[in-house]
Amino acid sequence: MHNNKRKKKHTLRNTFLAVILLVVLGGAAYGMTRYRSAKTAVNSSFKPSGVDKQRDVSKQLKDKKPISILLMGTDTGALGRDYKGRTDSMMVLTLNPSTNKTTVVSIPRDTAVNIPGYKSESPAKINAAYSYGQTETAIKTVQKLLNIPIDFYALINMGGMEKVIDQAKGVDVTPTLTFTYEGNTFTKGQKTHMNGKKALAYSRMRYDDPQGDYGRQTRQRAVLTALVHKSSSVSTLLNQQFISSLSNQTQTDLTFDELTVLAKDYNSVRKNTSETHLQGNGEEVAKQSMEVMKESELQRVTDIIRKSLDLSHAKTGNIQYNPATEKATTAKTEQDINNIGMQKSTTTGTGAATGTTRSTAGTGTGAGTSTGTGSYSNSGY
Repeated sequence: MHNNKRKKKHTLRNTFLAVILLVVLGGAAYGMTRYRSAKTAVNSSFKPSGVDKQRDVSKQLKDKKPISILLMGTDTGALGRDYKGRTDSMMVLTLNPSTNKTTVVSIPRDTAVNIPGYKSESPAKINAAYSYGQTETAIKTVQKLLNIPIDFYALINMGGMEKVIDQAKGVDVTPTLTFTYEGNTFTKGQKTHMNGKKALAYSRMRYDDPQGDYGRQTRQRAVLTALVHKSSSVSTLLNQQFISSLSNQTQTDLTFDELTVLAKDYNSVRKNTSETHLQGNGEEVAKQSMEVMKESELQRVTDIIRKSLDLSHAKTGNIQYNPATEKATTAKTEQDINNIGMQKSTTTGTGAATGTTRSTAGTGTGAGTSTGTGSYSNSGY
């Protein structure tokens, strides 16, 4: 289905944030010592994005207004805080406490864009934005692509989630297709208990999925959702190793106090969750296979996000790769080069040229007359 919207009850599909909120709630509920441990873990994951906020986010939270969070996943192996490479997934999450609704919009990692500040590297896949300028550039790219404000971000190391899942003693996932990947066999419709290694294999497989990257995103969300459900148990929340492992694989500009506010005042948003994704067309761009987004599709998603944030209608962004624009620009550039070539002429021999020229090189006498052997640039007025 084009919009791919689905409503889910009692499920908050917001990856890292959902888990952290449960940890915060669990810490508050099961003792101050655990609460302080959770606070220490969350604060250790704090890192400013480097982007000037487009809105007063503190006031948004205080007034219980809708907020947005850019969720990003890197896939760099279980290396702790090694947030290098490209983003394996990107999702824009909006939380609206007045409507009790959460909206999740997935952005395909192969989306073709012109990355702000990296003209010579563009067009490129949107997942390269993070590798070029880290979180700051990734946020700016999404903001300019969809013309929306990003209030906060959360980054999770998907490779490192293997350890987190093992600390949670595995997760239960029901595969949506049958396939074998990295020595693991998955059967469609058969509920499977997965340890960290198997869960990571399930979420990573891409090329045998008829839905390609869109299918991979769905499987990845399924694993993270299963982890959210598992982490809601008392035994998991009281596992200090689980909390420490989770904090070692995450990075965010949400402070512990802000997360506490979200846990207290935004908890109702989990009652109604809708999902969609940007749908592009596969094309070869800059000798790479990318997803080219039509302006109408970008506008559709912009409208969804801005509405969920209680913002007025606005035109979508303009940094997406546009084949028509690119071809027109290329054609104009080539024509300009041809014109310059035609304007340059060389005259040899003996003769006279009468007229007004911007530059004259050669041997001769007389105003406006060039006589002899030489050359001139005939780019007259």
